Amino acid sequence: MTYAEALRAIEARGRYGIRLGLGRVRALLRAMGDPQRSVRGALVGGTNGKGSVIALASSALRAAGYRVGETPKPHLVTYRERIVVDGHPIAAGAFARLVAEALPLADRIEPRLGPPTEFELLTAVMFRHFAASELDVALVEVGLGGRLDATHAWDGGVAVVTNVDLDHMDRLGSTIPAIAREKAAIVERGDVAVTGATGEALAIIRRRCARLGVPLTEVPPPPLLGWTRDGLHVELPRLGPVDVGLRGRHQAVNVAVADALLDGLEASGVARVPDDARRQGYATARWPGRLELLEVTAADGSTREVLLDGAHNPSGAAALAQALDDLRPLLAGGMARPPAALTLVWGTMADKDVAGVIAAAAGARVLEGATIVCTSVDLPRAMPADALAEAWRTALPGARVEAVPDPAAALDLALAAARGPVVVAGSLYLVGASRARLVDDPTLRDPVAA
Repeated sequence: MTYAEALRAIEARGRYGIRLGLGRVRALLRAMGDPQRSVRGALVGGTNGKGSVIALASSALRAAGYRVGETPKPHLVTYRERIVVDGHPIAAGAFARLVAEALPLADRIEPRLGPPTEFELLTAVMFRHFAASELDVALVEVGLGGRLDATHAWDGGVAVVTNVDLDHMDRLGSTIPAIAREKAAIVERGDVAVTGATGEALAIIRRRCARLGVPLTEVPPPPLLGWTRDGLHVELPRLGPVDVGLRGRHQAVNVAVADALLDGLEASGVARVPDDARRQGYATARWPGRLELLEVTAADGSTREVLLDGAHNPSGAAALAQALDDLRPLLAGGMARPPAALTLVWGTMADKDVAGVIAAAAGARVLEGATIVCTSVDLPRAMPADALAEAWRTALPGARVEAVPDPAAALDLALAAARGPVVVAGSLYLVGASRARLVDDPTLRDPVAA
């Protein structure tokens, strides 16, 4: 089986949709020899911040010399990014071999339990690859919710719930307590638990941990000492002042949760990360597509600053708005009076809270007088560019709003016309497509389709 054939085969299972439940993935893992049993680490759930917490913790673990597996989602450029070892996506050949191994096993359990979904098959392949890679630590991101998510077939020893907000309400419930119960369920007896949740959600996580006798570390937002165009300065309880290589004030609590996650790994006997490795790891952490700042050359030879961010729910969009206001004085033309206007390229999935996301993003003061180019990625779920443009005109009457359906044309227009920085946001799919055009990364090149 070639990589292209394997990719088509696993993506074809997308037709089965999202079907929460653990029966199929457990049966598939059992048929593959239960590879997850040889892997220890942390299962990371929550509404926002999962990927950032994993990126920060992984960077520190690798600085300490550990071999680390990660499961970023969704991918930005290549599907192989969903299974990462020591910062490198799974090789195309290895991916093809493991999918070829898993497919007949999936077919075998289908008559009894129904067909495994795309994410269930991916989860099984991921654990098989992690086991073969002889990892020291796995940092696994929950797909959706927690209680019935395929990743919950694994218990790594540490359970993390970053926070709880309203998202995926059609599947997880329409209230914070309902969603919190789904996410808190990843905590199992014998675990060490960590959370940055507050309010009603924290109360539910506390009750779950108390019932199971699980020690819980509650992580409040740490003091934010300041920020630069390259990241933050934060004060952590264990380390004191540290530099963080991720942008946005919201990353302050994420690095505190990551630090508590590392404490949990130490308490569980999985890994011990010294303070100097933590400092180095946090300072050098990178999380592509999340307030990622690039410098690119426009068609006229001039340099443009492009900020990529995949915020796609109201809380994420609010964090983006705050970050834009914080960062604008530090970016090109930011000290001019008035500052050079931003150009925003925006695309969103129609099944998201489109009005809520746009309203939150429009709260950025620096978007006053901005040019907003609305576009639509090539997915059935994507909101049409014209409809997005109308929503932005309503939310921000003073902005110049255009609809350019083709994402590549929208990005080219923005780069050509921009007087200040260009921001690409609203969807990780749009961010991924844009990043693929702006960054030439050999590790993300797939074999020619066959």
